[in-house]
Amino acid sequence: MKTVNYKKFGLSAGDVVLDLGCGEGRHVISAYIEGDIQAVGVDLSHKDLKTTADKYQDFADADNDAKSFGLSAANALQLPFADNTFDKVICSEVLEHIPDWQGALDEVERVLKPGGTFCASVPRAWPEKICWYFSDEYHQVEGGHLRIFDEDEFRCAIEIRGFHIYAKHFAHALHSPFWWLKCMFHDTRDTNPLIKLYHRFLVWDLMDKPWFTVNLEKLLNPVLGKSVVMYFRKGL
Repeated sequence: MKTVNYKKFGLSAGDVVLDLGCGEGRHVISAYIEGDIQAVGVDLSHKDLKTTADKYQDFADADNDAKSFGLSAANALQLPFADNTFDKVICSEVLEHIPDWQGALDEVERVLKPGGTFCASVPRAWPEKICWYFSDEYHQVEGGHLRIFDEDEFRCAIEIRGFHIYAKHFAHALHSPFWWLKCMFHDTRDTNPLIKLYHRFLVWDLMDKPWFTVNLEKLLNPVLGKSVVMYFRKGL
């Protein structure tokens, strides 16, 4: 389930791409698949990095010298890379988990080359507020969401670091009701038949990509999209 639109992000052959907070690898692996690039994923969780490494094996293209893939355990506030290392940086659904999210943006600005592009996505405010309304556990658990971002303030926090936004969209409209249901029925979220049914629907949509749901989500994203996705250029 990709959040980043690579047509908007603009991967080019030879790019060095960082997925900051890569989790279980959905973007670092999909970027690697998408083009002849050097893909690097960073996360604090060794467990997630192990999962990413295992998933990558199904897509490794050992005969293509134009591609490379690497993973590193690192703190978003102290990235182990020199200034101006990366052509592209992805930070998707990560900053809402980090106490010092502004410090993480400082690191993105430091490691991204001038003229490079940065894709940042966070939960959209109004669908997130519904989750918080129905369940304290949703955002109070360890590793949960620490804040609800105001879209304009979030954009400005990035732009004051010398970035210029060039595209924006919303994503994952079909996932918003799923999370509302999980929050509404939090105590029975693992056994609730309605949640199980909706989860099966999402898995079917992800695996089969039927025309109807693909286009339905595109239609609903501006209204129900759970994530806001912004694309920036540094210094240009």
